[in-house]
Amino acid sequence: LGWKFYDADDYHSLENKKKMENGIPLNDEDRIPWLCTLHDILRREDTSRQDTILACSALKKMYRRVLISGASAIESNQPEQQGENPALKILFVHLDGPMDIIAGHLEKRRGHFMPLELLKSQFDTLEPPSVPENFITVSLKKSLPEIVLEIESAILQG
Repeated sequence: LGWKFYDADDYHSLENKKKMENGIPLNDEDRIPWLCTLHDILRREDTSRQDTILACSALKKMYRRVLISGASAIESNQPEQQGENPALKILFVHLDGPMDIIAGHLEKRRGHFMPLELLKSQFDTLEPPSVPENFITVSLKKSLPEIVLEIESAILQG
């Protein structure tokens, strides 16, 4: 697509990375500043009209609201739509698969700070996207080319 790509893992604080390396799951308090940083990146790219892809484990509905609206979403239940910083238009892609498939992907990563042991805590935290969120769900049981095609088609359809 020629879009700018960011991996959210690159923006975790050193403290968050150390926690995960030690097998300690992150909590909301750990994740909110990280999500606010990611929102700021998305806002900057949107302001410069740069289409962007962010790989991010936005596990909870509240986390996705922070990505859309920033810190103001923490106090409210809805993304802000008016004002100087209207909510960002984001299509969330929920990569859905059983724990064993995702574990297989994690085992292939080298040099990453999140150990396989934390996968269950992510499944425990997960709130899959639901209406009225703007999302698609893509099965990880498909081949990589099928997954990419499905995501590209959804993006191009608007």
